Amino acid sequence: MSRPSNPSATSVLALDTGAAATPARLAAGAIGDSASSAALARLNAAVSELKALSIQPLLQGAVNALNAGKPDEGAALAMKALELDERSGFGWYMLALAREMSGDFASSITCYEAALKLMPDHAEVANNLGRLAFRLGHTEVAEKLFRAFLKRFPNHHEGANNLACALRAQMRFDEAVEVLRAAILEDPSHAVVWNTLGTVMAEQGDSENAAIFFDEALRLDPEFAKAHYNRGNMSLALGDPAHALECCETALTKKITEDERQMMLLARSTIKINLGRVGEGWDDYEARLSPHFADVTVFSVNRPRWTPGDDLTGKSLLVIGEQGLGDEILFANVLPDIQEALGPNGRLTLAVEARLVPLFQRAFPTAEVGAHRTLKIDGRSHRFVPFLDGRMEEIDLFTPIASLLRQYRRSPEAFPDRVGFLTPDPARVAHWKIQLEAAPSGLKVGLLWKSNIINGGRHRFFSPFEQWAPVLRAPGATMVNLQYGDCAAELEQARRDFGVEIWNPPGIDLKQDLDDVAALCGALDLVIGFSNATLNIAAACGAPTWLITAPAAWTRLGTDRYPWYPQVRSFVPPAFGDWAPVMAEVADELAKLT
Repeated sequence: MSRPSNPSATSVLALDTGAAATPARLAAGAIGDSASSAALARLNAAVSELKALSIQPLLQGAVNALNAGKPDEGAALAMKALELDERSGFGWYMLALAREMSGDFASSITCYEAALKLMPDHAEVANNLGRLAFRLGHTEVAEKLFRAFLKRFPNHHEGANNLACALRAQMRFDEAVEVLRAAILEDPSHAVVWNTLGTVMAEQGDSENAAIFFDEALRLDPEFAKAHYNRGNMSLALGDPAHALECCETALTKKITEDERQMMLLARSTIKINLGRVGEGWDDYEARLSPHFADVTVFSVNRPRWTPGDDLTGKSLLVIGEQGLGDEILFANVLPDIQEALGPNGRLTLAVEARLVPLFQRAFPTAEVGAHRTLKIDGRSHRFVPFLDGRMEEIDLFTPIASLLRQYRRSPEAFPDRVGFLTPDPARVAHWKIQLEAAPSGLKVGLLWKSNIINGGRHRFFSPFEQWAPVLRAPGATMVNLQYGDCAAELEQARRDFGVEIWNPPGIDLKQDLDDVAALCGALDLVIGFSNATLNIAAACGAPTWLITAPAAWTRLGTDRYPWYPQVRSFVPPAFGDWAPVMAEVADELAKLT
């Protein structure tokens, strides 16, 4: 996960929220962010030259507070300076830095914009404004600001680094590499540039070269926290989770901002789970809820929050789904245990994604199931439970669903040997069995090959479609399309290049009609694919499922199986990105069934 420049900041990739099945985020070297000692030193020098100004002592005090890691104190002093002179560009700039250090990114970007209007020739402000726009996901805006910065300051390694981060975030990898190559040829001594080059390699699945570039960054700067952290991510991808944990622990000892610390704690959680230290991992996983993340989801529920150890007997508990659609289903593994803990006098209320309501209501008929709603307010995602409006006082406790795992799933052995905890509609299963009789004869195999979410490096965890050729050509099998989203190109490629017609089920929207998707999966002989929402639906409904998963997938909990769904068979490539052997294995095993 990486952001634009500053020796101590993370880059934008690092700002993606941590979903259960998503990869750890990389941290690209961010130069010029609010925690950068170099940036604060430059600011200190600039403020020291303002001795004629009456507000100079306040500004100097703000700089000293920021240098001491006290953003609230720095913000208060900057505000006092602005009360005396609201047109002080440096006052707005320091308020922006302080707000950013505190994690108030929406307010910070407004302050940066005010500072830039008052100091249009101050390059540091423009660079930081671009970096913060990048942090907030406005990559095209950030790219324009970084290009403007480089136009004024050609061959500037910070500007080159930041521009490369923005290009990488848009998956324009070749352009990012060329920008970084030019910067390295100009001056190879900047660790941050090597680190960002490593993140570009990692985003393309080239873990070995990425590790080499992170090692070079650490040779140049052994205190570079993000490079330690990124090196750990590559160790995980290369099959060495113990070294990954060591690198992450080292990164946490370095000077980092609080949002970086929370990001690294979140990454450490999945590394620990990968090592089988599941309970410790879930404890660290609470970092996903830190307000220091720019894109954290705030649960707008004015009720006490459940904590591990709370007695649920006879209570009314609200459980709210979180993260991606597949994650809501994966974490629902724990809900039967919760119903048991509540007992006959307790009441379970579930807030899930709207498309999941019928499926969850059927599976948990005694619970009240409704749809949650998420709104952007002041740059933050706020999740509400509108179906409880006016009745929230009926709820004793609430919890985001993944937090329940801290108590109920602290080891692989705590996952029950229970096939299926969701229930497809029996009438619709019968309907699809009839429909499948119209498909070509043979074993009916549902196929999933990608996720529609490709940010945060997620695309690296899915093979290119052409690698599916041996599976598609398995004799005696009829491939049934379960892939949601636009997949016309892949269906045509299968027909044209592999001579395989993937059967499209009629009269179903594979993205929206999830209750019917569950029934279709229940009618199939087998479902094969990577971990996405539909595969989780199939597995949670008890369908025979084969999961193709990367070597570093922490959701296997350090085992050779997939404890969330005991009937699921896992297929793992010998190395990260080495898809050919595992696809050949799947094809061979499929041939044995036909």
